[in-house]
Amino acid sequence: MKKILFLFAIVLFLPNHFYAQTAADASAMFAKSYDYMNDFEKILTSSQVKTLNDFLKSSETKTTSKILIVTTSSIAPYTDLSDYSLALDKYMLSQLKIDTSILIVISKQLRQIQVQGVEKVRSKMSDQELKDIITTYVVPELKKGDYYKGLELGVKQLLKKIE
Repeated sequence: MKKILFLFAIVLFLPNHFYAQTAADASAMFAKSYDYMNDFEKILTSSQVKTLNDFLKSSETKTTSKILIVTTSSIAPYTDLSDYSLALDKYMLSQLKIDTSILIVISKQLRQIQVQGVEKVRSKMSDQELKDIITTYVVPELKKGDYYKGLELGVKQLLKKIE
């Protein structure tokens, strides 16, 4: 009888335990605050981070569009950078009340880049135009190893389109 009660208790409470852990892990995975430029992977110098941060901040006042850049070396428990960036965008909006127009997530270690939140600026820029900016201005510099120049050129081109 004790074994049956024990098994019943496990079956009853185990699924709740899994769901509770998943929600806690998602909020614990992301940072508690974000600036315009967030170099968690440490691929830029502190002066480059400051320059990009100041540029993005001043451009928001001109365009009323908030662009955030996040570098990360790990996207665990996600397996796809697009899933990670979508979850990050949702987390920033729901938990931190940060409403980004464009979120750029880049990983040097994974050799990937993802742009999220383009729906907010779709009237000013199509998906193809965004893809062209990334492939023409950002990716060539990333391949050279100049992440700062690639991000700077990409952001300047994005701002030209959404102004």
